[in-house]
Amino acid sequence: MIKSRTSPAIYALIAEGFLMRIAFGIIAFTLPLYGRHLGLSLAEAGLLVALTDVVKVALKPLMGWISDRVGLKRALVTALGLRSLVSFLLTLAMAPWHLYAIRALHGVSTSVRDPAINALIAEHGDEKAIASTFAWYFTAKSLAGSLGKAAGGALLTLTASNFSLVFLITWAFSSLTLPVVMLLVPGARRKREASLDAEVKRDSDTADEPEGPGGRHSLRRKVIAVSGLGFLISVTNSLIGIYPILATEYAGMTEAQAGAVYLASAVVALVAGPVFGWLADRFGRKPTIAARSVANAGSSLLYLFIPNWVGFTTGKVMDDAGRAGFRPAWGALKADVSRSDRSQRARLMGIMDVGDDAGDMVGPVAGGLLWDLWGITGLMGTRIVLAIATEVYGVLVAWRVHKDPAPQRVLQRGRAGAERPPPVEQHPPN
Repeated sequence: MIKSRTSPAIYALIAEGFLMRIAFGIIAFTLPLYGRHLGLSLAEAGLLVALTDVVKVALKPLMGWISDRVGLKRALVTALGLRSLVSFLLTLAMAPWHLYAIRALHGVSTSVRDPAINALIAEHGDEKAIASTFAWYFTAKSLAGSLGKAAGGALLTLTASNFSLVFLITWAFSSLTLPVVMLLVPGARRKREASLDAEVKRDSDTADEPEGPGGRHSLRRKVIAVSGLGFLISVTNSLIGIYPILATEYAGMTEAQAGAVYLASAVVALVAGPVFGWLADRFGRKPTIAARSVANAGSSLLYLFIPNWVGFTTGKVMDDAGRAGFRPAWGALKADVSRSDRSQRARLMGIMDVGDDAGDMVGPVAGGLLWDLWGITGLMGTRIVLAIATEVYGVLVAWRVHKDPAPQRVLQRGRAGAERPPPVEQHPPN
């Protein structure tokens, strides 16, 4: 469980993730169907779904930089307002181009929200249990996403496919997040003033090297390395982004069986996330990175050699458990790196997220091409090779992040409110 000393801001951010993901889980299920209702082809519907990811990849680093300048809470509140607007505008959408414009706006809001919320979790969370904090956040999102998709189908049935009414319900859910965040998440000034003394006291125990070209270069290398790890992990998992088609056309599962797998995965993720978060805090990030790679490789073998509902259900649950297990370590790894320069924390989070988002974008397309060119053997064989390569690369990245910590820029507030670097104590060698 989350420790009792956890700041109320963390509970608010987890609540935001849960409520917002329910709303957008409903949208994720409903929007492609509404696009088809308005006359979109399958390819056009696929582009509609992918458009948000395209915008995210393009804008996240810039929006992270802006979030650092305007303040993390202000950026998050703005993003949540935009997301609520997205839900409301969908109730008014009557033409395909409306949907594309709204999905682009959704991408803008997400590119602002993700770096800001990751940075806020890193700032307000207990550094000794940061993986567990991210675990509960990602578990709440994962569970809410599955519930939202299930609710989307139920709402369409109950409303006789009244899309406007369903989108209005998502607007109500998404709007609940604003007061929660505004009331419980401290603003930048209040948080900064409350934590500066603690940061100076904690960081003065270590003689960090002063920031300079070497320090910035070290930080840049680590950011790029972590972003690359995110891409490899994401693309390996997303190669089976066409899982419903694989399950029905290759494994012979019914649509109901394929859909039920997602609920089973949600239950497993509910346990796997917190457990692996605890493990990451106690034993480091490497074991959870390894678990993700083992899950991807093992599931690929199941898909390949047991092509029926047993193999495909077990494989998907294994994949989603590995994903849920890795997310806490992934969040903690980003927090470890971004801690090196707190003044640019959201920007660094945004850059590291780009690899993850790009993998989600490339994976399904690459998976379809591999299946067309070399069949299921080529698809799963490639996935196994990538899983092994990701495992090796992930261990190297985790080792570098903790072996070569970048200099930390910690500022101290003077009487007049100005900020100045704290003095570095010189310790004699042992």
